[in-house]
Amino acid sequence: QVQPIESGGGVVQAGDSLRLSCAASGRTFRNFVMGWFRQAPGKEREFLAHIIWASGDAYYADSVKGRFTISRDSAKNMMYLQMNSLQPEDTAIYYCAASNTGSTDFGYWGQGTQVTVSS
Repeated sequence: QVQPIESGGGVVQAGDSLRLSCAASGRTFRNFVMGWFRQAPGKEREFLAHIIWASGDAYYADSVKGRFTISRDSAKNMMYLQMNSLQPEDTAIYYCAASNTGSTDFGYWGQGTQVTVSS
């Protein structure tokens, strides 16, 4: 059983940076994959990035490539999302998700953390 727990959300101004954290409590597995998603009011959940735990290989949605960086600290069982040049359209609830099947079929989700970007 894995329970992702997000932290680090808040209110920032346009152009600011913010780093989100996700603690992967419980076991992590050799074929662990973790990802970040977000959901803005009235919109569907959007994939942002995912990372292969064993290798550190990262994959991004085109919408955030070059602005957001996903990373992980295996020793601490922590994953991060560094977000730069934030804009009001980045306002959303950000979710951390985990998969222990080696795929992006994420079966474990956090409760989400609110990010609000003011103009």
